[in-house]
Amino acid sequence: MTIIPRSDMPKDVRFSGLKGKALDISMEDIPTMREIKNILPDRCVDINTFTSLSYLLQSLLIQILVVAIGFYIPQTKAMFPVWILYIFISGTTAMGFWVLAHECGHGAFSNNRRLETIVGYILHSFLLVPYFSWQRSHAIHHRFTNHITDGETHVPLVMGDNPRGEKVGGDKELALSRTLGKTQYGIIQLLIHLVIGWPAYLLAGATGGPRYGVSNHFWPVKPFSEKLWPSIWAKKVWISDFGVGIAIICLLSLLNRFGFTSIFLMYIGPLLVVNCWLVIYTWLHHTDTDVPHLGGSEFSFIRGAFLSIDRPYGRIIDFLHHHIGSTHVIHHIAPTIPHYHAKEATLAIKKAFPKVYLYNPTPIYKALWNVAANCIAVKADKDNERYLWYKL
Repeated sequence: MTIIPRSDMPKDVRFSGLKGKALDISMEDIPTMREIKNILPDRCVDINTFTSLSYLLQSLLIQILVVAIGFYIPQTKAMFPVWILYIFISGTTAMGFWVLAHECGHGAFSNNRRLETIVGYILHSFLLVPYFSWQRSHAIHHRFTNHITDGETHVPLVMGDNPRGEKVGGDKELALSRTLGKTQYGIIQLLIHLVIGWPAYLLAGATGGPRYGVSNHFWPVKPFSEKLWPSIWAKKVWISDFGVGIAIICLLSLLNRFGFTSIFLMYIGPLLVVNCWLVIYTWLHHTDTDVPHLGGSEFSFIRGAFLSIDRPYGRIIDFLHHHIGSTHVIHHIAPTIPHYHAKEATLAIKKAFPKVYLYNPTPIYKALWNVAANCIAVKADKDNERYLWYKL
């Protein structure tokens, strides 16, 4: 396999801020895990329970402060704009809990596995996320990042026939986008992904690869697909449901005591914002108009990991969200590296492997619009083993 010369880049691909860099990478450019480990500072793989707990305390204190402020905002129509701002801020700060729970699921929070599991289980249950169910599906997402059939999230629709079992429907989706027009189509995609994307994924495996069927993170047996839950994982799904069930019972109790309006403003609204942030991270860091999806001999775990994209969120968001967006590449390469070492590890990866490290400097709001409006369907390229986003 040879590297694609710049002059021979596909002409019908819309370049993003990456400027086609991901299309200029071949399998031979991808380093081995041994090469990666050799250039990472030894301390990057060290997991310190006290440090992890200190970051949990940091997120907790920030959230307590935000909630305390919420108690002093009058629940009146005149304060509606203030409540909108509050919901956004509270959901944005609460996303820090999601990132730390996510780290527990990867084994990057503590070497004390029991403590790690308890922390992750409580945090995710509080956010109505089935902990073990997500842990399993997320591991599949990492193993098959940007795989055209085996990927577990944001697997694109494919144009043309279906000789290899891809997730088809691309031609119809392109026709729909032409009918609606780019602006209307992009707005609809943003609303669908940000508002209902996360619950649709949990309940029906939305955007998952065709290999797994219609999965449900709360119900691991028929009528839903059982392919995501082999061996003991079905039992773990039920255990996850218990945690979410307890959280819902507590929520219903609070609703009965304080009323829907108060609970929506203080919990449900911010939770919806947390879900939006989660979709933004998974969507933008594995999708761009000039980042391919792969199959067959074009795919490997490491190559898929290097198709993850780091993006600029700014100091405040990076601080609140523990740098999950600006260090996403190294997270996919070595997910057991804790977030407080990820920035240093990212710099090492960028320096050692500049050709394959992907960083898109496009502002997040522009990147989000580009992906929503233009990443509609992919078509096969290079012997049906590389798939590129079709340019309208």
